[in-house]
Amino acid sequence: MKYIVNFKRLIAATGFLFAASFATQSLAIETQAKLFILGDSLTAGYGLDDLADSFPNKLANELTKMGKNVVVIGSGVSGDTSTSANERLLWALGDVKAENIKYAIIELGANDAFRGVSPAETKLALQAIIDKLAAQNIKTMLAGMLAPPNMGDEYEAEFSQIFIDLARENELLFYPFFLKGVAGQLNLNQKDGIHPTPEGVDMIIVNIMPSILELIE
Repeated sequence: MKYIVNFKRLIAATGFLFAASFATQSLAIETQAKLFILGDSLTAGYGLDDLADSFPNKLANELTKMGKNVVVIGSGVSGDTSTSANERLLWALGDVKAENIKYAIIELGANDAFRGVSPAETKLALQAIIDKLAAQNIKTMLAGMLAPPNMGDEYEAEFSQIFIDLARENELLFYPFFLKGVAGQLNLNQKDGIHPTPEGVDMIIVNIMPSILELIE
């Protein structure tokens, strides 16, 4: 009976240690710096067979390989315009405990351009997003986007200028074009010619990584 009682105590102690270890690991994750990615289908992993190939997941893997102690949180919603992303931002931040989010990447604008949204409207929405992130003391990088050529030269020029102006006016780290090296490359895009393949995501990460390292360091 004594052996059995001690054995039970051993199980209880082991269970306690396991629970304590799990709680410690959970606390460590919660207190790690977090990188929040607010985006659209380009960061949501639209069209990919495996969401492990999405930009946030692949970025997290690469940062881990580099020994960077940063948790990547993807908040990309397919179809989001800058306005709809702005409308859900505070809810999204609250859902992932914003107090631990130290960095953010804004990847938006493609759907605005495809829908012909007024550049002025897009700029207002993006500014609102920037303001909300700043209010949380979140260091932010703005990723630029280009309008498709069929929108006309005037719209294209005015649209691309939005991102340049916002980055300058808010003194943000700026990555001029999220799809650099991928846009227009048939072998790096899905059949729709818009969304990157897993290899396309790899290329995006290679190109944007120096800017991300500057953001988190």
